[in-house]
Order: sequence, then structure tokens, then C-alpha cells
Amino acid sequence: MKSTLPESLPKTLAFLNKLTGFLNDLDRECISYSLKHHRDESITVEVALPGERWEIEFLLDGSVEIEKFISSGEIYGEASLEELFHRYADQAGSRKPSKNAGAAVLERDLA
Repeated sequence: MKSTLPESLPKTLAFLNKLTGFLNDLDRECISYSLKHHRDESITVEVALPGERWEIEFLLDGSVEIEKFISSGEIYGEASLEELFHRYADQAGSRKPSKNAGAAVLERDLA
């Protein structure tokens, strides 16, 4: 008798077991995380810790890719905000934030 289950089912179940096991471990240790979906074949778990951010991707093929972003501990001043917009503004130039957009919202909310 031929099975009607898809051939990929065992691989999918292994993927889900690995992912949910990891999420249960994070929950047990009270480590905050969020789930993201950037690629068709994976689910990303983003973990933010003091001075660190981890992106852990669980791929359908069973592999896990981890990227760590670890702070040097250097603290920057407000002037660095201009660098953020200068370096990472929308390449099409369609929505450039004004320098005082945040201040205007804050003033409105405080009124």
C-alpha cells in the first residue's frame, strides 16, 4: 500500500521539532525573541540580549544558520543619528525623513 503522505513530511517534521524545541528552550530561560520570515525556505528567530543581537535561521533542509551582532560597548552621541539616515536612506529617495520629524511627534504627543 502506497503512503499518501508527501515525501517531504519527515523533513518538515524534523524542521518543526528543531524550531519548537529551540523556542521552548528560550521560553524556559526567559529569553525574549521574535519570529521573522525573510526567505521562502526558512524561519528566523531574532534574539536581543544586552549588547548583542542574534539572528538564527532554521531552514527547511534541517540546517541552522546563525549570525551574531555583538556590540563593542562604545556609546555614540545624538550626532550619529544623521549617519543612520545618510547611510541607509531609501535608495530611491522617495521618503526622506525630516530632521525634526521625531521632535514634532513628541511635541504633539506632549501637548
